[in-house]
Amino acid sequence: MSDYIAQKIDFDFQVDGDLSKSAWAGAVWSKPFVDMASGEPAEFETRSSILWSDERIYVAFKAEEPNLQASLTARDSLIFLENDLELFIDGGDSYYELELNALNTIYEVFFIWRDSYPNPAKFPPELFDISSPDSYTFGGDYDHTGSFFWLGTHPRGTRWAFRGFDMPGLETAISLQGSLNDPLSKDEGWSAEISIPWESLAPLANGRSLPPKNGDLWKIFLGRFDKKVVDGVEVSPHPASSLRSHGVYDTHQPEEWSEVTFEA
Repeated sequence: MSDYIAQKIDFDFQVDGDLSKSAWAGAVWSKPFVDMASGEPAEFETRSSILWSDERIYVAFKAEEPNLQASLTARDSLIFLENDLELFIDGGDSYYELELNALNTIYEVFFIWRDSYPNPAKFPPELFDISSPDSYTFGGDYDHTGSFFWLGTHPRGTRWAFRGFDMPGLETAISLQGSLNDPLSKDEGWSAEISIPWESLAPLANGRSLPPKNGDLWKIFLGRFDKKVVDGVEVSPHPASSLRSHGVYDTHQPEEWSEVTFEA
């Protein structure tokens, strides 16, 4: 059974962070996110919604947050060091990561499992060049000690991480319900909209139709991380919540991501 059913719409719209627009009025919102490791209710409520047309996929987040914070402004900064919202899309032999903070600063990476590279027909070398200074080998989150330092713990091994990748046609927008970086204010939270053309997701299609056919299933991660400080000490790892619990604070496990069915 799917974790979420994405409904099709017959129009496209500009994202601006405003979730009161008519496009989202009739959308189905997910259940509240749970703690990524334990599956218990998260400290702050977060919900997501997905719509899609023949041209684009649209993803929205509504995140409760009593103290809105963000400082990173350079594209591809390590946004996960702050409060963030995250979208990952699985492509079987690859996956895409997108993170946003409350300043709408973008961090994105395209990952290809090393056992699937090279494959020029699927992953054009002009887009995915391992000799680029922005290409790295990656073993996973929180697996950098002892015998797992280089390889991580995932049974499939390591991935190539292409940090220079920019998703063509990506659109993102943020709306704040409160005052940013004001510790004296009591904030409600923030919302995000993301839109990607289906044609840009070709390296992730893995034989599936673009746009999807009715009933197609994709593995998608919808989550958030929160920078939490207790008695002046930053909690590590940062508390994380997601639509589906993983049993561990490691987002890089596509087999654990939510199953999203696209319904026409």
